[in-house]
Amino acid sequence: MKQLLTIFLFAAVVTAVTVFSDSGVLLNFVMMALYAALLAQAWNILGGFGGQFSFGHALFFGTGAYIQVIAQVQGGINPWVALPLAVAGSALVGLFVGGLSFRYGLKGSYFALVTLAFAEVFRILALSVPFTGAGVGLMLPLNESFTNMQFGSRKGYVFLILSLVTLALVVSWWLRNSRFGAWLQAVRDNEDAARAIGVNPFNVKMGAIALSGGFMGAAGAFYVQVFQYIDPAIGYGSMTSVEALVAAIVGGIGTVWGPVLGAVVLHVLADVTRNLFGQLPGISLVIYGTVLVLIVMFLPRGIAGIGQSVVALWKRSGGRHGE
Repeated sequence: MKQLLTIFLFAAVVTAVTVFSDSGVLLNFVMMALYAALLAQAWNILGGFGGQFSFGHALFFGTGAYIQVIAQVQGGINPWVALPLAVAGSALVGLFVGGLSFRYGLKGSYFALVTLAFAEVFRILALSVPFTGAGVGLMLPLNESFTNMQFGSRKGYVFLILSLVTLALVVSWWLRNSRFGAWLQAVRDNEDAARAIGVNPFNVKMGAIALSGGFMGAAGAFYVQVFQYIDPAIGYGSMTSVEALVAAIVGGIGTVWGPVLGAVVLHVLADVTRNLFGQLPGISLVIYGTVLVLIVMFLPRGIAGIGQSVVALWKRSGGRHGE
């Protein structure tokens, strides 16, 4: 229960900072860091807790984004009603991909490549069909109001993304402490052993990919509301998948707080490098790659598991000295 209380304390602190801050720079940083944390948490549900690494989570992000904007522009649906539709649609796409992949026993690099392939298929479809705006994309008309989920300042968007991140944190906490979470982690560690004790790996993985896809779709819907534009390259491009994966790995996969820590650290690095080396395009990607390599080499459990990693390194060093 301490971890659950910590989640609500985190939400209270971010709320207080948002309420009392008038700095547009700070509010924008908080908003984008929380947005990246939601991407990483969505990936972590399937890749961290479930051990099913995905290279194509943009598939769910783009689906949620397109449902959100199409529902408003072409269906006349209120954005607060469109948001759960975007979440449900992305979860259904997750079930579709999971049903095809897990039914035939695809896992590891094969599953990763299948998700990447589906993201590319959906990108090509979005480029081809008229209701997505094809290559031009779709723009959300500007109409600032709470009812229209378009806020006059960044504070409204911070509260919206904070509520989604808090919900994702609670779900991650539940996965760490529930029976379903135990089944999911058992499947991750040894699928055959989990099956031997009565766990149905297919059903468990289907539940995980639906949850993961739903949260990723929520992130896509949030993106559209903030930036009011989506096209196939943004919705189904690889950058979104990479951002979700890298933040989760840097922070610590299979942990509650790892995705949040990874998102904050990477956004701080991105802002610092952008200010120091703004004349060098792509430097943030170089930094991402360097940090990822260093994390894998020296902190395999990520930032959240830094204590365990240090102890493991100390023990290995002591063992070599003892020899």
